[in-house]
Amino acid sequence: MSQKKISRRKLLKTAGLVTATGLLSSCGDSGTPKNPAKATSGISKTFDWKLVTTWPKNFPGLGTGAQRLADRIKKMSEGRLNIKLFAAGELVPAFESFDAVRENKAQMFHASPYYWINKNKSTPFFGAVPGGMIAQEHNAWINYGGGQELWDKLYSKFGLKSFMAGNSGTQMGGWFLKKINSNDDFKGLKMRIPGLAAEVLNRMGGTAVALPGGEIMPALQSGAIDATEWVGPWNDLAFGFYKITKFYYGPGIHEPSSVLECSINLESFNSLPDDLKTIVKVACEAENNRMLSEFTAANSDAQQKLIKEHNVEVLNFPKSVFKTMIEISNDVVAETASEGKLNKQIYESWSNFKNLARLRSPFAEQGFINLSS
Repeated sequence: MSQKKISRRKLLKTAGLVTATGLLSSCGDSGTPKNPAKATSGISKTFDWKLVTTWPKNFPGLGTGAQRLADRIKKMSEGRLNIKLFAAGELVPAFESFDAVRENKAQMFHASPYYWINKNKSTPFFGAVPGGMIAQEHNAWINYGGGQELWDKLYSKFGLKSFMAGNSGTQMGGWFLKKINSNDDFKGLKMRIPGLAAEVLNRMGGTAVALPGGEIMPALQSGAIDATEWVGPWNDLAFGFYKITKFYYGPGIHEPSSVLECSINLESFNSLPDDLKTIVKVACEAENNRMLSEFTAANSDAQQKLIKEHNVEVLNFPKSVFKTMIEISNDVVAETASEGKLNKQIYESWSNFKNLARLRSPFAEQGFINLSS
């Protein structure tokens, strides 16, 4: 037999071994392909989902963060999970996002949990409650203090699964048409403010108004409201509130940490293979970290622009006013525990974790800032 024939025979034998090895590597112990479709064609099932948000189209940080999340999921899944984003009003109005996903008209929404206080008084705990925890503490409660398990328990009642997917950090107290000198200045004040903080304002003698972001500026311009909080310098600069008033107060008591959620129709989430479920979870974690860093950087820059370019007065609330707001906040937040067994579990878990974290604060970041300033 010639050398040429021997070489060809060896080549064919080697090729056969390589093919067999490749097939075995895609099999389980029984020899059955783990993923027959992928093993034979390299193509697996794809999912096309809709993501609705409560934010204006491409709004800095909030809207762009939601889009970044959608893009990240598509890229990480190599196109197996495609997310099409619809800003507030494009598919459903901002405050109808919860029900749209609950009813599977869309599969995901990006919003703040405190928008859904009318669904359950404890939803704000997973986003922001007045007098609550800062971002680092809140993240720790969700991830390591039992917060996520309680969140799952509450949202499963609505057929939803939720993850942290953004944080704007400690928010400003808001824009006011007149200076705040005492508690009396809140009497009769009409202010856009959501969540449990709305009840705090009401108890101070004001009237809370619930408005999505896109409706705030017209209301302030027309005099329908006397004050508004939104987020912080970066987003507030973009909305142009400085054109109406120059009195900008902070920090606010209402959102010491402002977590944004990516909530998913539970049935749709459960229909995903395990690797795509993990991709969604990891993508949300990535956005939660990325957005907080982005807001920290952008707010610092925007605050200086408001002061130097637009002559805005950035002010602290008087200490007596801030103290009153905190005292009322503590009462309002504690009262949620009376709403039911699960509400009590959420409040007690949140409260215990917050109290423990505060014992460490003087010896951690807060203590360092206070001593080094």
